[in-house]
Amino acid sequence: MRLVQLMVPTGARETILGVLDDEEVDYAVTDETSGREYTAVVYFPLPSQAVEPVLDSLQEAGIEDDAYTVVVDAETVIARKFDALQDRYENGDVEDDRISRQELRAEAEELTPSFPVYVVMTVISALVATAGLLLDSPAVVVGSMVIAPLIGPALGASIGTVIDEPELLIDGAKYQALGVGLAIGSAAAMAWFVRVTHVVPPGMDIAEVGEISERLAPDLLSLVIALGAGVAGVLSVSTGVSVALVGVMIAAALIPPAAAAGISLAFGHPGAALGSTVLVFVNVLSVNLAGLVTLWYTGYRPESLFAVEPTQKRVRREIAGLALVVLVFSAFLGGITYSSFQTGSFEQDARDEVELALDEEYEELQLIELQVELGDDYPFREPERVVVTVGGPPGESYPALADLLHERINSHADGSVAVEVRYVEVIEN
Repeated sequence: MRLVQLMVPTGARETILGVLDDEEVDYAVTDETSGREYTAVVYFPLPSQAVEPVLDSLQEAGIEDDAYTVVVDAETVIARKFDALQDRYENGDVEDDRISRQELRAEAEELTPSFPVYVVMTVISALVATAGLLLDSPAVVVGSMVIAPLIGPALGASIGTVIDEPELLIDGAKYQALGVGLAIGSAAAMAWFVRVTHVVPPGMDIAEVGEISERLAPDLLSLVIALGAGVAGVLSVSTGVSVALVGVMIAAALIPPAAAAGISLAFGHPGAALGSTVLVFVNVLSVNLAGLVTLWYTGYRPESLFAVEPTQKRVRREIAGLALVVLVFSAFLGGITYSSFQTGSFEQDARDEVELALDEEYEELQLIELQVELGDDYPFREPERVVVTVGGPPGESYPALADLLHERINSHADGSVAVEVRYVEVIEN
C-alpha cells in the first residue's frame, strides 16, 4: 500500500479532485499556506498496483511533474472504499506484485551510488576478491561480493530501456563498462604487486588454487548464475523486496571472474585471462538480457503512450542483439564445456583400462590412485600426463606394466599422453 502526497498547483485543484473522484479514491485536502505556487496538498491512499494508473490519469488530465508528488509506504489502511479500489486493481497476475513505474525509476537511481563512491567500492571489492582468490578463501571472496556496488547499473540500464529513460540507460551502460574495467585492472595491479614482492610463494601455479582454477575455464553452467541474477534482481526491485542478497548474486557473476582475469594477466597466462574475461562479458550481457525480458514481461511500459510502440521495437531489437551476442559467447563456453567433458571421459576410460589390465594380467596389484594432469593451454586444456599409483607385494618389480598401461591409456587419447606408474609396497597383516 502507498500514501500519495500531491502538491496542487494554482488552478489545478478541481482537475485533480475530479480525477480522484472518477477513480473512486478517498482523499483529504489541506490548504497550502507557504505562499508558493501551490494552493493545497492532497493525501490519498492507493494499493501498490493502482499507483501507476492513477498517476498516469492525473498526467493525462494535464497535471505535469510540477505538481510535486511524493509516494511513501503505508502500513495499514482501513476503509471500505479502499478495499473496493484494491479489488478493482487486482488482476491475479504478475503485475499485481510490482511497484509503479515512477517508483521503479526512483529505485534504479537510488541503487546506483555517486561516481566517486562507485569507483572506490568497485576497486575495493576487486582487491578483496583478488586476495580471497590468491588465499583460496571462499569466505573472503563472498565478502568481496557483498561490498560490490554493481546491482544498480546492471538493473538501471534495463529499466531505462524499458520505460524509455535514456539517461538511466546511458548511465547504467557506462557504469557497467567502467566497473568491469576497474575490477580487472585493480586485480591485475594487486596480483602483479604481490607477485613481484613475493607476498605469494615464487613460482606459484595459479591453476593449482581451487578458487582461481574454477574460473579460468568456465563452462555453460556459468550462464545460469548470470541469467538467474538478472531475473532475481529485476523481480526484487520491481516488487519492492530487499535487493541486498540479489546484489551479492549479481556481484558473484562479475567480481570473482574479473579478479581471476586480472590475476591471470599478472601471472603471465593470457589464455587463462581470455576465459575469465569472456565469462565476465557474457555474465554482464546475460544479466542485462534477463533484466530486459523480465521487465517487459511484468508489464512496464514508457510513460507516454506515443512512446510505447517505438520503445517496444527498440526493446525487441536489444533483446535480439543481446541474445545473439550471448549465443556467440556461449559457443565459446560450450567449447570449454565440451573440452571438460572429453577430459572427464578420458579419465574414466583410463581408469577402466588400468583396472581391466590389473584384473587380467596383474591380479596381485591394486589401483590406489589415478590422476590426470592437464596442460597449460587455457582455456581448452588437454590431458598431458596420467599418474597411476598401484600397490603390491614388497620386493617385486613389474617392468612391463608401464608400457602396457601407456598403450591402453593412449588408445583413448587424441594425442600422445605420458603415463607414469608409481609402485607402493603393500604389507598385509
